[in-house]
Amino acid sequence: MKAVQQYRPGGADQLYIGEAERPVPGPGELLVKVNYSALNRADILQREGKYPPPAGASNILGLELSGIVEDLGEGVAGWSRGDRLFGLVPGGAQAEYATIRQEMALVIPDEITFAEAAAIPEVFLTAYQALVWLAKVKADEKVLIHAAGSGVGTAAIQLARLFGAEPFATASPAKHALCLELGAAGTFDYNHPEFWLQLKEATAGVDVIIDPVGGKNFGENLNLLNRDGRLVMLAAMGGTKASEPNIGQIVFKRLSILGTTLRSRNLEYQIALTREFWAQTRDAFVSKQLKPVIDRVFPFEEIAAAHQYMEENRNVGKLLLKIS
Repeated sequence: MKAVQQYRPGGADQLYIGEAERPVPGPGELLVKVNYSALNRADILQREGKYPPPAGASNILGLELSGIVEDLGEGVAGWSRGDRLFGLVPGGAQAEYATIRQEMALVIPDEITFAEAAAIPEVFLTAYQALVWLAKVKADEKVLIHAAGSGVGTAAIQLARLFGAEPFATASPAKHALCLELGAAGTFDYNHPEFWLQLKEATAGVDVIIDPVGGKNFGENLNLLNRDGRLVMLAAMGGTKASEPNIGQIVFKRLSILGTTLRSRNLEYQIALTREFWAQTRDAFVSKQLKPVIDRVFPFEEIAAAHQYMEENRNVGKLLLKIS
């Protein structure tokens, strides 16, 4: 089969479409003829040699897919060849064929396209995990979402609204209109010299912060959180060092600081998250109350260009790869 390959760890120029061995579904697995895959920051880190796949996972890039069931592994129940599905995988999705655990696979409703389905798993599961499982967001709480124009950010805005919270978004100005369209109560330019003052004046403090930026935000995040506030950190794109944060705020405001990843979680955790997420949100996707935001679809052969596009932070929402 054809699959994304790379010559060596490094830049996007190391990627190419080459031949790889077609996977065989093991017990409890489905073989999928992939229609669409998606691009994530994790793919860039893996390409650079900084984020190896979990033990036993494919070395081929790609964490989410949509497609058709091609074959069934031993012990699979409830699935048939030709079924439409989508889901999260630990690797291998950027190829003509990939395998997925039957418990992680979700049926694509008729109202959702293959492209839309491929844009859901990683970002919406990450946002759901952060908001619902970790921050335990409540109705009427104020939620600040950093990097809100990203795939996870656009998902988090919508999920916060779905669960009755009031989301605020930080992003570059070009992404503000979309954030407002998705339900943000206010948008803020993180490069503005009075950015944090503007946030404080507009919100009077927030209850939950979802942050993939990290270091340079840490101290100001603590300042902005209300009593019993929760900070959920998804990454450290802005650095791993914080400049003299006031740690006393954690104690006196009873703050909770949580860090999380999704790919490294065990299978049981991922299955439980996937099943709960879809039970809570399927109807909202079908009715278009929730919608995956797709910035651009790249042909499979343009994988290097897709990586460059994401690295330049040009995307608003998801980048997809059309596989077949």
